[in-house]
Amino acid sequence: MKRKHRVVYLAVALLPSMAAVVSAQPAAPYPNRPIRYVVGGSVGGGADSLARAIAQKLGELWGHQVIVDNRPGGGGIVASEIVARSPPDGYTLLMASTSHVTNPSLHPKLAYDAVTDFTPISLIATIPNILALHPSVAADSVPALLALAKHKPLSFASTGSGTSTHLAGVLFGYMTNTKLLHVPYKGAGPAITGVMSAETDMMFATMLSILPQVKSGTLRGLAVTGARRSTAAPALPTISESGVPGYEANAWFATFTTAGTPTALINRLNGEIVRIMTSVDLRTRLTAQGAEPLTSTPQALARYTLEELQRWQRVIRESGARAD
Repeated sequence: MKRKHRVVYLAVALLPSMAAVVSAQPAAPYPNRPIRYVVGGSVGGGADSLARAIAQKLGELWGHQVIVDNRPGGGGIVASEIVARSPPDGYTLLMASTSHVTNPSLHPKLAYDAVTDFTPISLIATIPNILALHPSVAADSVPALLALAKHKPLSFASTGSGTSTHLAGVLFGYMTNTKLLHVPYKGAGPAITGVMSAETDMMFATMLSILPQVKSGTLRGLAVTGARRSTAAPALPTISESGVPGYEANAWFATFTTAGTPTALINRLNGEIVRIMTSVDLRTRLTAQGAEPLTSTPQALARYTLEELQRWQRVIRESGARAD
């Protein structure tokens, strides 16, 4: 990441927006019409579930509908383009995921800049992935899966190129020297269906989207991708403790909006989202589903985004990962 790029981004994230300059005319109350929450994944995925939980609460607080707009495709690229090109008025939000920082390395010619075309609002949650298999795959542990992969080609589904579910598989193959065929789908629902129907052998799916299938036995869970076991599925070991030390590939989610949005609106959105994500009922529900609710200041999210950009840039370069 060039120094110039870092300086420009921090300036965008930390300094007051030019749009916040006091006008001679009184500003219209915000919000005074529905807000669009754009999600780069299909219904039922981790990003969708989080966005809908927040949208419902924001709608109740503000008395205006917050519409979740699912725009799967390109591993979040379609959704990001929509928000990047929207007016900077606080009425178009983006539920971004890990793909927000991996897409620049996988797609060098993006129509937007993942840094300077967005204003950070708050982190939302981090969610470990579960390595889950179709029951026909003859492996009941990570070591058994690796042994099987030595003499049988295996495929893994993802929610799209550049998503956390894609990169979790790339990192697994890279760290274990295992060749896996990547099969991208347009969202969590189609990807999980692909594994359940045996179109693909396995996937690294967010716990929020696949835990019901694992608990019911429809799919076989082998391990979680976090640094520690999840309280939502304590019987599942981590991949790191299953013979791949140091492996960690959680999905994270955060809310951004268009660059240039007035600072006053950013601060209000941040305050409301923080209040929602720290509410006892929502935290209890999300934790039971395997998510770890998080919040942050816009400034902290700006720094975190840069750190993640650099981390995944290195992983993608060293592993030779490509967009499929």
